[in-house]
Amino acid sequence: MIYVIDHKDSFTHNVIHQFSLFDKVECDDFSQINKSKLNKATTLVFSPGPGSPRDYPLSSKIYNQFKGKKRIIGICLGFQQILFNEGGKIIEQNKIYHGFQSQVFVNESSKLFSDGRKFKVGRYHSLKLDEPFNSKNFYITMRCDITNAAMSFENNVDKIYGFQFHPESFLTKNGNLLIKKILSA
Repeated sequence: MIYVIDHKDSFTHNVIHQFSLFDKVECDDFSQINKSKLNKATTLVFSPGPGSPRDYPLSSKIYNQFKGKKRIIGICLGFQQILFNEGGKIIEQNKIYHGFQSQVFVNESSKLFSDGRKFKVGRYHSLKLDEPFNSKNFYITMRCDITNAAMSFENNVDKIYGFQFHPESFLTKNGNLLIKKILSA
């Protein structure tokens, strides 16, 4: 079972729909977590949402409790939430990308996705990871073709993955394939 932790974002229902193609999905508001569902889940998904990772200390607590024990996936704010808990600094971008399609490239550190591949993704964010970023077993695996901003990471040891972009957006090409590869890793 996949448990989606909702950060009150309008995209959460799209995230639920996408993940339900692969497994049973349960979802609760980040402030009303069901401990039984949390413990039963094999995968935790931190949804997109407004604000910054600092605004969600309960999500940070859940991440730190289950890191290395369950597969964890972060999308947009969820991506930032995970990296923030790994010591990353999340900052405002010079340009806001809301409803923006960008091309990303997959780099050689990716074990799940084809090396050197480029494709288009849907972006909806005003914050980004400040680099350099170093955390054990975390590798930035996709970057924006224009700004070089981090667009995804993989931690294949602890099975933790994240996308700054929205794989569930119609602006993202092959979003279902990205999720399928992570869930079968």
